[in-house]
Amino acid sequence: MKTRLSRLLHTAFHGRRHSVVAALVLAAATGGAFVPAPAYAAPACDATGSAPPVQVAHIPDWVESIAVDKRGRMFATAYFTGRVYRMDAPGSTPVPLTGNIGANGGIVVRDDGQLLVGTGNDLAHSLTGDVLPVSKLLLVDPESGKVTTYASGLGGIDGVALAPDGTVYTTTLGGRNIGRVTPDGRVDPAWAQVQQPNGVAVSPDGKQVYVIQTTIAPGLYRIPVGDPAHPQRWISAAPSDALAVPDGLTLDSRGRPLIATHAAGQIWRAEGGRLCAVESGMYLSTQITYGQGDRGFSAGKLYRSGVDGRIYEVPAGAEPPAGR
Repeated sequence: MKTRLSRLLHTAFHGRRHSVVAALVLAAATGGAFVPAPAYAAPACDATGSAPPVQVAHIPDWVESIAVDKRGRMFATAYFTGRVYRMDAPGSTPVPLTGNIGANGGIVVRDDGQLLVGTGNDLAHSLTGDVLPVSKLLLVDPESGKVTTYASGLGGIDGVALAPDGTVYTTTLGGRNIGRVTPDGRVDPAWAQVQQPNGVAVSPDGKQVYVIQTTIAPGLYRIPVGDPAHPQRWISAAPSDALAVPDGLTLDSRGRPLIATHAAGQIWRAEGGRLCAVESGMYLSTQITYGQGDRGFSAGKLYRSGVDGRIYEVPAGAEPPAGR
């Protein structure tokens, strides 16, 4: 009998030649083991909304990461086709901004509106990235789709985070190394180390880098920018959540980390020294992000992407209106 997780994978990729590849990639991400049942459910966060998630877009691929620019446009990376997609508003047709450029990792939007996209987020580059860092961070124009190399010499890039000063941090899921690229172009592929690092974000003041450890012993780390040799394990997942497979990471307006999970089917939030669930029942989630601007994928709204290519608005994670 198929597990719930494998049934979801079959549903997501039924009839497509990539179904076997999808299973292999997910197996790698989970340390090689499919979970036999949903992981332990974290307790619900206080004051979560009751409105259910609403699908706002669908891309025919595994959506690895999403980001929104100041104009409220969403950009997504597609795992198998290596494309970057643009969506101008909820309900609009996703438009391929690029061809296959290997854009299968994280994506962020710079202050100037340009996109930074990670490559090499595959099994081979993930497993060899610590000893053979050859992956590139690409700069993509959101209008023309023009692609240039922003930095190279990094491990297979899964997560990408942008600090207020323009410094970029990257993670490699199959290894330990956290990469760093300074605004003047200096690349350090092993700036810090966390076992099986995945989602990454930077605190609003730029002094802390948050990293989620996905497998073995899932937990949330804080890495002091001034002391990267001493990552601090801040919050650990419950022992029964060892197979929750946390993935993407973002911060809300209060600087609290939110984490997408594959097997737990929850969106976690870190608050009060613990992890609680903002939303449940959303299996195989890959990333969450907040909207921007006053139109399209607008400010204050939380969005989730997944292996099934479906992007949802998650009302339970919405920010309160300004002034409240």
